[in-house]
Order: sequence, then C-alpha cells, then structure tokens
Amino acid sequence: MAHKKENSEEKINLKLLNWLNDTSLFNQNQGMQRLPLYIKQNLKHSLRDYQFSAIHNLDAVESLNKKDGLYNQLMFYMATGSGKTDIMAAIILYMYQVHDYQCFLFTTSTTAVVNKTIDNLTNTASPKYLYKDPLVIDGQRISIKAVSEFPIVLEKDSIYLKFTGVQQLSNDINFPRENGITKESLKKHKVVVLADEAHHFNVGTRSKSEDTTNKSWEALLDKIRDLNSANQQLEFTATIDLHNPAIYHKYQNKIIAQYDLSKFINDGYSKQVYRLQANNSDADKMLNAVLLSQYRKRIAQNMGIPDFKPVILFKSNTVKVSNETNEHFLSMINNLTAESLQDFVQSQNRSTQSEVLSLAYKYWLNQDFGETVAELKRDFQEFTTINANDSGKKNILDNESVAQKLNNLESPANPIRSVFAVAKLSEGWDVLNLYDIVRIGEKNIKPSDTNAEAQLIGRGARYNPFIYKGQKSYTRRFDDRKSEIQLLERLYYHTINNPQYLENLRKSLDAINLPVNEDTRYKIYTAKVKNSFKRTNTYKHGNVYYNKVEVIPEDHYDSIQKYGFDPDTTEPINMINATTERKIDMGADKDNSSLFPIVNVAVFGNPSDKALIRTAISFNPFYRFDSLKKQCPTLASVREFLTSDKWLGHAVVRARVANGHRLTHQEKLTAVEKYLLRVQNDLVNNFQRSKGTNQFEKVAINEVIKDYDKRVGNSFNDPKAAKIGPYPMKGKDWYSYDYAIVDQLEMDFIERIGAEIPTFKKKYDQIYLLRIDERNTEFKLHDFGESVYRYEGYMPDFIMYLKNEDYIYQIYMEPKGMAFVEKDRWKEELLERIDPKNVIILENNDDIKLFGVKFYVEDKSKKDLHHMFSELRDKEILPDN
Repeated sequence: MAHKKENSEEKINLKLLNWLNDTSLFNQNQGMQRLPLYIKQNLKHSLRDYQFSAIHNLDAVESLNKKDGLYNQLMFYMATGSGKTDIMAAIILYMYQVHDYQCFLFTTSTTAVVNKTIDNLTNTASPKYLYKDPLVIDGQRISIKAVSEFPIVLEKDSIYLKFTGVQQLSNDINFPRENGITKESLKKHKVVVLADEAHHFNVGTRSKSEDTTNKSWEALLDKIRDLNSANQQLEFTATIDLHNPAIYHKYQNKIIAQYDLSKFINDGYSKQVYRLQANNSDADKMLNAVLLSQYRKRIAQNMGIPDFKPVILFKSNTVKVSNETNEHFLSMINNLTAESLQDFVQSQNRSTQSEVLSLAYKYWLNQDFGETVAELKRDFQEFTTINANDSGKKNILDNESVAQKLNNLESPANPIRSVFAVAKLSEGWDVLNLYDIVRIGEKNIKPSDTNAEAQLIGRGARYNPFIYKGQKSYTRRFDDRKSEIQLLERLYYHTINNPQYLENLRKSLDAINLPVNEDTRYKIYTAKVKNSFKRTNTYKHGNVYYNKVEVIPEDHYDSIQKYGFDPDTTEPINMINATTERKIDMGADKDNSSLFPIVNVAVFGNPSDKALIRTAISFNPFYRFDSLKKQCPTLASVREFLTSDKWLGHAVVRARVANGHRLTHQEKLTAVEKYLLRVQNDLVNNFQRSKGTNQFEKVAINEVIKDYDKRVGNSFNDPKAAKIGPYPMKGKDWYSYDYAIVDQLEMDFIERIGAEIPTFKKKYDQIYLLRIDERNTEFKLHDFGESVYRYEGYMPDFIMYLKNEDYIYQIYMEPKGMAFVEKDRWKEELLERIDPKNVIILENNDDIKLFGVKFYVEDKSKKDLHHMFSELRDKEILPDN
C-alpha cells in the first residue's frame, strides 16, 4: 500500500486558488463556462477536466486584471506528465483571441526543453505538434511563427513565438546582439512570458545562499515584466516547495491551478508506482529487473499488444560507478547459462518477499531456460544498451548523439532496452515506456539526492499509451485485472535496503505528493488444491459449465436499451457541488448525495426543452449523424434518436441538487451534456459485443480449480484486509482447497454449507464446494435471454458440485455484501435464470443439471440460505432432514 504523508500539501492555504475554486464564483454565471470552440477546434488533443479548469481559472483572473491589473505573474502547479504543454498551447490561443496578445516568449533552463517545445508549438511536420493544421479562428487562418526577435510591426492574424533558454535570454538582454531579442521589442509590444520548469526561477526568493546565476534569472524575468505594464508571466512547474515560508509568501496569490502527482496517478493518467525493496547485491537487482522486464514483454506479446518494449534505467551516483556497472551488466548477460539462470530463479523464488517477482519467477520456472537465456542475450546486449554518461555534462540530453536515441525510445525501430545514467531523468525527457528504475550502489544517500530520485520516479511514471485490441488509451485500463496484467501499467523502483536512505526517500516522495505502493507491505496467501481432491474422479474427469457467447449482429441494435442503457433507471446527474463542467472531487467517504433532492432537468419529449437539448447536442461532435450512425447502424436520423421512444424519445434528464437550489440555465445545459456523455459511453462500449446464449459447454474442473495466490494488504494499511484470511479447511473433504482465502461473509457462507453436508450425504456420494477465483481463470458466465442487454462476463464465487448414480447437479452461488446487492442485481437475475428448463447442455447429456440461486446476503443470510435450501428441496436436489 502507498505510505501516508506526514506533511500534506492540502494544509497549504493558497488564497487565490481557493477563491477560484469557491463554488460561489460559478454561481455568478459568468466567465468561461465551457472550452471555447477556437481552442477546442484547433487543438489535436481534447483537454481533460483539470486542464480545462486551469484555462477557466486563468480566464477568471484575467477578468480581474481588466478591472484592477493586480496579477501579472501567475503559476500553474501541475504534475509531471499532466500535459502542461497542452495547457500552454491553449493559453496562447486564449491570450491571442480574448486579450489581443500576439507576442509570446517561451523560456526555460535547458535547451532540450526549448527544442522539444519548438516542435510542440511550431513544427507542423512533428508528430508531437499540438495544433491542428491549418489553425483557423473565426474563419481566418492564423499563422504561428517562430522568431528570433519580435518584429517592429505585427501582422494581422499572426502569433509570434520566441523560444530561448534563460541563459541565452540573459545574454541577449544584457549584451545585445544582432538578431537577438532586445529590451526595446519587449517594451514596444505587450508580451506573455511562458516560463517552463519555473522552480529554477525562484532561487533568489528561496535562499540567499543558492547559485547566483539562478538568482539573476529570477531578477531578469522580473525586469522583463516591468518593461511594459501589459507584460505577463505565466509559470509552469511540477516542483515548488510551498513549505518554504519565502516561496509560500511569494506564490500564495499567484497559483491558479494545482494538480499534483497524487491526483494525477489516482485519476489513472499515470502508471501506478511501486517500490521494490531488496537486500540483494547490485548484480542480483539487475538480473531481477531484466527478468521482470522480459516477463512484462512476454505478457504484452501474449495479449496481442504490438511493439511493446519496456525499458530499464540503471541509476548510479557517479559516472565511474555507472560505467563499471554497465560493463558488469553486459558481462553478466554474456556469461549467463541455462543452468545458472535456473539456479538463480529457484534460489530467489524461495526467499523473495515481492509479489511481482514471485509472479515472474513462477512464470520463468515453467519456461525453457535455454530459450530464455538466448532471448535475454538477444534483447540485452551492447547494441540494445545506452550509456548516457559519455559527455560528462550535467544534462544528459545536451549530448545530441545520446539525446537522439533517448528521445524516441518508444519507437519500434529503436532497439534500446537498458539505459545507464547518473543524471536524473532530465526535464525534457518524455520517455513513456520506462518501467523499471534500478538503484545501483549502497552509498547512504543525502536528502538532496533523494529529492532528485523522487523527481526521477515522477517523470518515469508517465503513462505509456500502448494499443490493446486496436485501441489506444491515455489512462490505465487494467486496475481490476490480474496482477501480471497490471504490470503493463506499473513502474517499479528497485531500491537499496538502507534505513536512512529509505527514510530520506520517503520524505522526498512526500514533498512532491507522489504515492508509491510498497511491494513488500502485503501478505500473499496461497490456496492449494488438496491432494485428496486431485485423486478423485471428479477432479480427473469432471467438468463445470459456462455458456457460449455469440456476436450480436448490427440489426440487433435497434433501441437504446439494446446498448445496456435504460432511460427509466439511469442514475440522476450529480449537480450538488457543481454548476459548470468542472470536476469536483468530494472524496468517496463524503458521498452523502442520496440525502439531496432529485429534480427534472429536461424531458426529451417536451417541446419546451427542445432548444436546451439541441444546444447540448451541438457541443458534442459524437452526435453528428455520420458519427452516430457508426454506433447506431439502424438509425435513420438524429431526429429519430432524439424523439423515438425506442431511443431517447421518453428519456428524462434528472439531477440531484443541493437543498433549495434552483438550477440556472447554464447548469441545466451542463446536466444534459453529462447525460449525453453517459449515453455516448454506453453506445460506444456496448456496440458489436458478444452476448451470452443458453447453450452451456464444458471445461475440465482441473483447468479451473488450480493453485492460486491472493495478495492481501497489511491490516494497518488496509482495514478490509483484516477480514480476509486463510482459513484452514483440513478435515473438510467437501472443500477443494487446503485453505479458504475469503472474507468473513464468505467464511460464514462456507460454514453454513458445511453444516448441511450431512444432509447432502443422504443423497450424494460426491459433494464438493468449488471456489472460483476469477483472477485464476477466464471461465465466466454471460447474461442471456431475449430482454437481456448486459454483455460483461461474470463468474460467481462458488459452484457446488453434487453427484450420485443418477445425476450431477451444479449450483452457482455467491455471497454478497449489502452495499453491492443493488449494483449487482443483474448478476443475481442471471443466476436465477440458470435452470434446466432454460439451458441446453451442448454435449446433450441429460444427467447434468445446472442451477443458480439467489445471493447469500450478510444482513439476512439465514433467511436467504433457508430459501436456497427450500428451493433445492422443492426441486428434489436436497433431501429432507
């Protein structure tokens, strides 16, 4: 589990930002309510909620500036990888269109970032160019020009961008030269200074003992702002020490957007970060990282993910150590043999406390070690390794030969799998496919060193948008899948096991609000199939059953309900704490929304709401007919979609609101837009799916009932884990595993079944309760029937297997906590639908009888269990007591 912070950024009082986030501001029904079309239609990427919030806040402050001119220096405090350059691109259009700025000066401390941003904002041939080409506002083509200095006369419909490192900017201002930017040009035209990695520009404020060069940079930017009263400075950083009193005093009224790493990661826009702590030698850590990296690559290959190439960074303290480690690594791989690798894996497997390495070892122990060694030697050799220490420069990207290889690591044509470096992941290195960072060296690290390493982890956590099933995603999609699949979305930081170092690192991670999961702070419980069960005919020859699926033809989708969307039962839109599109995070433990009233916002069949609905539709290009038709092939027109009772004709948009609050027109529009987004998601996600049939086919029990591990967090970090434990099942021959790894509700269910075993024995000579672990098998049931439109698969936790000389009965059962009963009602209905009169066994065997029963629910478990047994007795499955 992620460690808890001692000093939370939430304790910092950012006055301007707090005012901007005050919902009363939005009740004034003024300012930017949605992203303007001149931004939306000209950016390649759609802005996320938090990015729009940043633009919205800028607009609110600029409105104040029109009145009072109070703010000419503002900061966007945004996590690494959160898309600050996208925000910058939007800001350029906003300041141009709304406030008539044509001159923009981009500056930062490193030339690598300058060069990258030139591509982002001006190079139309670059795949990383952020604007659409051509750029058009109000029907006019707008030119974006990179210039060495701002022209004397500004041309209409032109935006001028000057890119420069701050040191070069200082030289140009203090020692004027031909074709360099001058004080006069900065004075003549009003200029927006875009200061990236702005934490380098507050050194003078931060400390009087810091580098004098950096101090002069801060003073330089102050001087540029003063050259023209309309000049503005917009700063961007992922790193600012607001616990420093001087920094806090300067920026408490300048920060207008905050989106830290914790929020970024928890919202799914980043890899999950795990720290893997070990007592191993450097050599063992390196080989473990290689095995983990290659295991990750194999998983991707098995899932059909193309061109997935995970990279390892080996991080050292000194160039000497890094170079020596590089040589040792290549020698180690070159000398690897099948025997030595097998010995290593077997030895490590016996002692590791790491869940992820346990998974990797288990996998490799089932592979051919000769083939594995050959593969590792092919993927990890001198040709696929880069040493980023050759130049001796502070910034590894200043070396062009190295930078060329490092800047396109994601490219399938780039063979690099391992990087050796001393320098941190530099500002400007936007590598996405970094999955392992290995700390080399047992030297005790100073806090200043761990600060750099925390930044390194933050940059390495950037999400890798790989293609899966033909789709590219920019957010995590495997959080609910098996741990090995989650490896494709996790960054592992392999650390030394030095108490002082770990304490320093913890403080450094806290300082940037970066949540790191501890790979060692958990328990792994193992459930093994009992040998006694393995010897039975049931295990050797028995089967369990699941239903076949069929592809749904296009002509099936002739109503909104066929997409799993029911206008009559969909939840109301939550408008309690929101009056605009901005996302307000209330926290899961604060959700008391059910206490608030529900109001009707719009009725699709009501003529008076037609204008409101049409306006909301116009803002979403998905609802243009050519787009809508792709998801709804039976549809004849958008009008049919909006008016037909088969579609949205009788739909009612409802919203939950604060007590006594009357929705404004703008809020109503927002609610309808959110409703339409909900409809859109179901149309997209449930089109061309497979649905269940009533035809059930067999799968061997020994393919489903296998040894499995369950990872349970320490109860200190996860209160729910205290309820999960390995309950010994020795002496209970009817239970297939040696331990039941279950929570208290599930254990209560097992014990109630156990109490009825003597009754079952009156009729059956084979009685087994089979625990189904969904992470251990792809064996699933799918809902079926004429009026069923749930397409996801599901397998209940237990199957009861009963056999006598006449029949085999299999009963699908699931305990269910009260909090999940309504949400999973469709699953219970699926279970009740499973009955011999409703299903067909494909092997045409009348001896097999399949049944499903209602949930076993905690608050009324005795009643439900009694009902279950009564039903089984009525069907003569269970004899009377």
